[in-house]
Amino acid sequence: QVQLVESGGGSVQAGGSLRLSCVTSGYTSSSDCMGWFRQAPGKEREGVAGLATARLSPFYGDSFYADSVKGRFAISQDNAKNTVYLQMNSLKPEDTAMYYCASFSFSRQYGCGRWRTDDVNYWGQGTQVTVSS
Repeated sequence: QVQLVESGGGSVQAGGSLRLSCVTSGYTSSSDCMGWFRQAPGKEREGVAGLATARLSPFYGDSFYADSVKGRFAISQDNAKNTVYLQMNSLKPEDTAMYYCASFSFSRQYGCGRWRTDDVNYWGQGTQVTVSS
């Protein structure tokens, strides 16, 4: 059984940093991407970062970012620890949301940068990030 377990959320002031972690267990053979979505109160869930994780893919290791976080967030993985990270720098109040780790399908056109919730095979339980001004 596949499980994704996030950690690392918290409360920070604007301009601060946080690093989210997502430990994966089980075999995610149906998914070629790992990434992060977020959902603020009253808003739809949106993708913020994706990473191509299929080792035999020519896109292996490629990262994708939503325009709103480009240059501030960085996604990475540690295969030895089965962990995907989201380093978040220069945080803004508008980054406040519940952040979800997800395993989802690769898109030929958009790689791991389409972030359709319908393409998600597995979700984590979420970790809250709150940024105060």
